[in-house]
Amino acid sequence: MGSNASFSDLVELIVRLRDPVAGCPWDRAQDHASLRPYLIEEAYEAISAIDGGDPDALACELGDVLLQVLLHSQIASEQGQFSIDDVIDGLADKLTRRHPHVFGDAPCDLASVHRRWEEVKAAENHVPGTLPILVRARKTISALAREGRSELIVEEALGCSPEACAGAKLLCVIDEIWREGLDPELALRKALDRLSEKADT
Repeated sequence: MGSNASFSDLVELIVRLRDPVAGCPWDRAQDHASLRPYLIEEAYEAISAIDGGDPDALACELGDVLLQVLLHSQIASEQGQFSIDDVIDGLADKLTRRHPHVFGDAPCDLASVHRRWEEVKAAENHVPGTLPILVRARKTISALAREGRSELIVEEALGCSPEACAGAKLLCVIDEIWREGLDPELALRKALDRLSEKADT
């Protein structure tokens, strides 16, 4: 396979790696559960490449993220569950459905876009997975802000147990950071990276 490999070439490469006879022993041994750590690791490494401002590194890391998508899709295909084509079709349908302001005649102002996005997700019976706690906090705070209910964050700090009160204070800090246009988890990660560098010197 040359340097101009197509997406279908890549799919066939994954099929070959998973071949029960001639494939790679490591790739053949994987399942959805065993690949979970790698999906997380590759996503974080892609973020690191973005933070580093290195386009070549980002292209490489996005390839690793894509590898995880292809591996999971191939495993599912072998089990008769879904294929990479189903993943692509589902994503295309979802993007079209969630962007009626682009593919239809829905209002295009930002408030309407956010509201419609949540309405469509709710209609899809979207079930959020287990998120890192800072990401979950940021998403909750963002939703409250869109609904005009940000005062609930401050109210949570009143009349609660010491532990819950301390958590509410953290929510207030996360809210402040998010309002500044920064991602709390990424901000904390960068601060820890800098702290580690100083500690190692």
